[in-house]
Amino acid sequence: MTKRSKRVSIAIVGAAAFALAGCREEQVEASAFPDLQSCLEDASRGGMITSQECETSFSEAQALHVEAAPRYESLEVCQEQHGEDACGSEEAVTQGGSGSIFMPLMAGYLIGNMMGGRAGMAAAQPLYKGSDGRYTNASRSSTFSSNRGSTKLSTSQFARPASTIGKTPMSRAAAASRGGFGKSGGSRSGFGG
Repeated sequence: MTKRSKRVSIAIVGAAAFALAGCREEQVEASAFPDLQSCLEDASRGGMITSQECETSFSEAQALHVEAAPRYESLEVCQEQHGEDACGSEEAVTQGGSGSIFMPLMAGYLIGNMMGGRAGMAAAQPLYKGSDGRYTNASRSSTFSSNRGSTKLSTSQFARPASTIGKTPMSRAAAASRGGFGKSGGSRSGFGG
């Protein structure tokens, strides 16, 4: 083999490896917490998230919850999707809105360390409990067995879901046609302790 063909061959192999790496979705360290206090306790023990990231991410998850949580036309439909005592009126949950629209309560939040390593940039998603006892993020792209733990997730799990503010709340038929809240996500994951 000549020098030139060796160089071309190495360049092709390098380009192919680069192209394959570009196709694979980036994985980030992620943690789930049932509430802000649990995150702060983990941070005080030297967890992967700082106290500031806990507070910032919790605020981000709450804001996303108000903007993108599923909305239902009745308490009964909401409870069918999320379980007993897991729903409230939009008015109570958001300190505004309608008293005749119902939303699930936030059952935790998911934090992804988007830059890797301690003190990276964090992204957050609210978590909702489903009637089956599992948890899902606001974009309904994953279902988790718990609202506590750490794992690696793709960055797409932190994509901003569409706003549900002002949209027609889901009826029983609409929720059933979608297979229920959380059933449309393709990825299943679990958190280890």
